[in-house]
Amino acid sequence: MKKLFLAILALAMLMTADLKAQIIDEAPVDGLFDEQIDANRKPVPFPVIRKADVMWSKRIWREIDFRQKFNQKFYFPLETQANWKSFIVTILDALKEGQITAYDISNTDELLVPITYSEVIGRQTDSIPKIMRRSTPPYEEYDTVIYTEFDPTKVMRLRIKEDWYFDSQRSQMMVRIQAICPVMIKERNGEEITEPLFWLSYAEARDVLAQALVFNEKNSAARLTYDEVFWKRLFDSYIYKEENVFDRRISQYATGVDALLESERIKKSMFQFENNLWEY
Repeated sequence: MKKLFLAILALAMLMTADLKAQIIDEAPVDGLFDEQIDANRKPVPFPVIRKADVMWSKRIWREIDFRQKFNQKFYFPLETQANWKSFIVTILDALKEGQITAYDISNTDELLVPITYSEVIGRQTDSIPKIMRRSTPPYEEYDTVIYTEFDPTKVMRLRIKEDWYFDSQRSQMMVRIQAICPVMIKERNGEEITEPLFWLSYAEARDVLAQALVFNEKNSAARLTYDEVFWKRLFDSYIYKEENVFDRRISQYATGVDALLESERIKKSMFQFENNLWEY
């Protein structure tokens, strides 16, 4: 009887230990519910386009500045959390895992030469030669090299290449984003220098962006994804180039306020074209 009692006690202690181990292994729910990203979540399919239905089209290049208040959802958080990453970290993680392909920057902004994650990071590792002075006697000078590694917080802009077109079947002006390009902002000699990193096919990146959550300042229970932000045009941007015979940017023939006015003129001209179609 005594042996039976000891066996039951040992079994109970073993079961209690296993239960405690399971509780320790399971992380507590940090919120109202366990917010899990649906791995099978897919982006809304693009509408089918027939060449015969496109009666007008124009290619536009835009730039989104993450420093604008409405666009800060692309820049933050600076520290990655469980289900919340900044836009550039989301892209770099997907690039590192081979889920998307990056293309080298070209003068024509075409997706021609694929580049790897290591090449992207390696190109942003700067080596600056500098003369240093020792802190101990005889305080002699010596040459050294200061290495600056890739800093994702320096990516503060995003370029978008998109096609606007009028679909005669739907009788609607529509837009389709073709490619996106993260842009790094650096300071050299007190001047701000923009350095585009690489181009991505937006159609290829949509599966990744459809599973990346974005902060919703109005309702945390209805968080959007980066794909929905692009799809619903929930960003502020300005046009820096339109398709033209000279293949030049606005900055090549206008500066300052004139460049902003030219950007607005291009935007209004497209909507004016749509309005003119309905005038009889």
